[in-house]
Amino acid sequence: QVVWPLNRQPVPLPKDMSLWPSVDIFVPTYNEDLNVVKNTIYASLGIDWPKDKLNIWILDDGGREEFRQFAQNVGVKYIARTTHEHAKAGNINNALKYAKGEFVSIFDCDHVPTRSFLQMTMGWFLKEKQLAMMQTPHHFFSPDPFERNLGRFRKTPNEGTLFYGLVQDGNDMWDATFFCGSCAVIRRKPLDEIGGIAVETVTEDAHTSLRLHRRGYTSAYMRIPQAAGLATESLSAHIGQRIRWARGMVQIFRLDNPLTGK
Repeated sequence: QVVWPLNRQPVPLPKDMSLWPSVDIFVPTYNEDLNVVKNTIYASLGIDWPKDKLNIWILDDGGREEFRQFAQNVGVKYIARTTHEHAKAGNINNALKYAKGEFVSIFDCDHVPTRSFLQMTMGWFLKEKQLAMMQTPHHFFSPDPFERNLGRFRKTPNEGTLFYGLVQDGNDMWDATFFCGSCAVIRRKPLDEIGGIAVETVTEDAHTSLRLHRRGYTSAYMRIPQAAGLATESLSAHIGQRIRWARGMVQIFRLDNPLTGK
């Protein structure tokens, strides 16, 4: 796993663009500032993909009028829920009721995708029909609290460099890549088969990956950053995020044990 990482590379798409699948891009948000979300939406609008096969959605769990107006002005779709159960997972599952694309790509509202994102990732889905999910790295253009306070931003590799480097690339060799909540593409058919994004744990992304694998589908990881986002700004938020991830993994082990589940 460490000595021979898979180092997956892009697969070229067919020259016939009529064979390219339709994609919905989801940008879920709750209480983030509109100026943060704007960057992600503008970048999504610039993704190199046939416009008749691409729909971009703002999933606004905050129900804010300025977001609705912005979506209307730039020509993207807008969804707001009247209830807010299951947080981000519930927000995405609600949008799945309305989106009809063959694939769904999810970006956190501060993750700005590159123009080449779909060109780099979608070829693998056409090559491998059992592939359910393709994950790309979470790359950050701002320092986390440790990097900022110690003055080590861009000087010393952070924890994400290890996880989104050797760990996920090694996971891919064992067909064990898991969904990280953003910067990924998921095939709709298998996602619908498992009932959408898992809602029983606080790490719905990893839990969803487990369920996809149990249905006999595969996952993949491409170690080429295709989006950039904002790192946690405060130490308390940084630690709280890690605690939530740890708690979610324990919840998965207790509620849907990978060793005993089917």
